[in-house]
Amino acid sequence: MSEHIDLEARYCAQNYHPLPVVLTRAEGAYVWDEDGKKYLDMMSAYSAVSHGHGHKRLVKIVQQQVERLSIVSRAFYTDKLGLFLEKACTLTGQDMALPMNTGAEAVETAIKAARKWAYTVKGVEKDKAEIIACTGNFHGRTTTIVAMSDEPQYKEGFGPYPAGFLLVEYGNIDALEAAINENTAAFLVEPIQGEGGIVVPPEGYLKAAAELCRKNNVLLIADEIQTGLGRTGKLLACEHEDVHPDGLILGKALGGGILPVSMFLARRDVMSVFTPGDHGSTFGGNPLAAAVGLEALNILIEDELPQKSAAMGDYLMGRLRAFDTPLIKNIRGRGLFIGIEVDPALCSAREICESLMQRGLLSKETHETVVRLAPPLIVGQEEIDWAIDQIAEVLEEIDTLRLAS
Repeated sequence: MSEHIDLEARYCAQNYHPLPVVLTRAEGAYVWDEDGKKYLDMMSAYSAVSHGHGHKRLVKIVQQQVERLSIVSRAFYTDKLGLFLEKACTLTGQDMALPMNTGAEAVETAIKAARKWAYTVKGVEKDKAEIIACTGNFHGRTTTIVAMSDEPQYKEGFGPYPAGFLLVEYGNIDALEAAINENTAAFLVEPIQGEGGIVVPPEGYLKAAAELCRKNNVLLIADEIQTGLGRTGKLLACEHEDVHPDGLILGKALGGGILPVSMFLARRDVMSVFTPGDHGSTFGGNPLAAAVGLEALNILIEDELPQKSAAMGDYLMGRLRAFDTPLIKNIRGRGLFIGIEVDPALCSAREICESLMQRGLLSKETHETVVRLAPPLIVGQEEIDWAIDQIAEVLEEIDTLRLAS
């Protein structure tokens, strides 16, 4: 076993279960381990590396900005933040944005905004505001956010949890309608559930939810930390149903695969509830992050990454759906955000990922039953064809062993 794995086992909290590979460098859609072996990255750091590893324009921006100004906190103005926020708001059609670092911080920001909006604008009685979320959701790991989760492991041993959250069945519009009441501040939803297993709701669900929220003066807040910025073949996954949310949460790919950069965006009356001292972040909106985020957005549009994701995603989905094996229960997703659901009675997603790793393809299981395929959006057809060959051979090997046993 590698000494690096030994060191992590000794000194790092065991809150992850990584595949046994030690990565040392990366470029484009590929990474290399400590022995020099090359792998196709079909994970993209949970969609954070949509631009590919070490994009030259992003690396150049980092070098230039580090030499000029990196961190001063938002106690002062800088020449980078306004330009970054202008670009983000213009692209997404939102009025204002509040920059943070991690996705979880942006979700916390959205929760605070929704609650204060409910009290100061909608007129909900003090401390009665409720936020509706969905079963199977994943919005982060803070104690407030996991209060919305229905995954036992995320919650066990970390309570007590704050009140004010309701859960409804994902994809069930009638359940959402029944849950909305006079205290409902917002409906927080992932257009496609990532950690839930790349779960796509029924066609029309998001549009119907938007109409329900508008009718009842409830904020529709879309968590597009994973699905946003081209991952599903559109700039935002909401666009598949022509939905414009009242609030939008972005992260991961916003940092170009280099820095943690996130933000909550919303219409003006929602964001205006924040006054100086209400909320903050020492690193949120720092000039280095703003410079990288702006360039990441520019590259996304100029290189037509959402369009590439749509084309390559359709191709990948078509190749996967041509598989004829009892191991696969379902293939689902949009763009380059695809899940292969396997039959747990026949094999495990972890087993498949470990076998693919041996062949030079890196992915990761989700909930033990889904193999996630989310390569950088720069991936080409030749690389996808190679990946399909590896997946097909691994499935055939596992099925052959199963039948022989």
